[in-house]
Amino acid sequence: MSGPSVLFIGGSGIISAACVREAVEQGFDVTVLNRGETDKRPIPESVTRLQADVSDRTALEAAIGDQRWDVVIDFVAFTPDQVQRDIEVFTGRTRQYVFISSASAYQTPATHLPITESTPLKNPFWQYSRDKIACEDLLTKAYREDDFPMTIIRPSHTYDETLVPFSGGWTVLGRMRAGKPIVVTGDGSSLWTITHARDFAVGFVGLLDRAEAIGEAFHITGDEAPTWNQIAHELAAAAGVEDLQLVHVPADAINAVDADWGASLLGDKANTSVFDNTKVQTLVPEFAQTTSIRQGAREIVAWFDADPSRQVTDERLDGLMDELVERWQVR
Repeated sequence: MSGPSVLFIGGSGIISAACVREAVEQGFDVTVLNRGETDKRPIPESVTRLQADVSDRTALEAAIGDQRWDVVIDFVAFTPDQVQRDIEVFTGRTRQYVFISSASAYQTPATHLPITESTPLKNPFWQYSRDKIACEDLLTKAYREDDFPMTIIRPSHTYDETLVPFSGGWTVLGRMRAGKPIVVTGDGSSLWTITHARDFAVGFVGLLDRAEAIGEAFHITGDEAPTWNQIAHELAAAAGVEDLQLVHVPADAINAVDADWGASLLGDKANTSVFDNTKVQTLVPEFAQTTSIRQGAREIVAWFDADPSRQVTDERLDGLMDELVERWQVR
């Protein structure tokens, strides 16, 4: 292919798979490097496949050989040591290195809305977010001191048909259909920006091989910000549930019984998050939200209904939800 060459490290996840497809459609010469352990989201046939466990630097370097790419994107770097490895491996071998950070790196909770790229980075609640901030700091230093051609992307809650937006996945839909209450954090009225992966991909690919994006950070989110109560009702309607029961539980109470679930709430989902996308839309004017949560909910339910083997209940989490419901349900 004659388009810019791009290496996706990852490429099979919810966000990355959508971006691979979009990059192929836009004419990029795409290579994907991953462990090759899942076909959940098929990769287009035109994509070049490389296989390695990128946590093994020797294996990574053997897989890429002496190849160069116009763009290198790492979807599976989460800690500073992983980013430092990428800086060392790809310095001089790419014109743009794209790091996937997180919108949860922004000040949590935000003191001003909407959130912009100039909102401070600070999250005292979630280690995942603090690690992403440390990665960004390392890349910023590499750009300023060594002209490393980095771009930082901060997705917010991005989903496709395989991902139920609530913790527990199918467990939540199964509870709805069984007439069991589902747990919603707080009073369910906080606003939550939710973005379909195929919309995200348009904004993301539009920033690739762009000199204007070097040294910059962008978030890419939808413009729709329903409440958690509204998201739950859209999923219930798509699942054919008419009598949805919600039990509202404080994030602190959830954190007390499940630290991982609680951290993702206190450090992210329990806080109102509304974003200003002016920066990305300035460079990628075609980026817009085209998939509403109502349509997205239909696609999620249809995906799970298409194959009963996907309908797996997390028994531990289901039991934990029962305990929280018993304690917090208003009688």
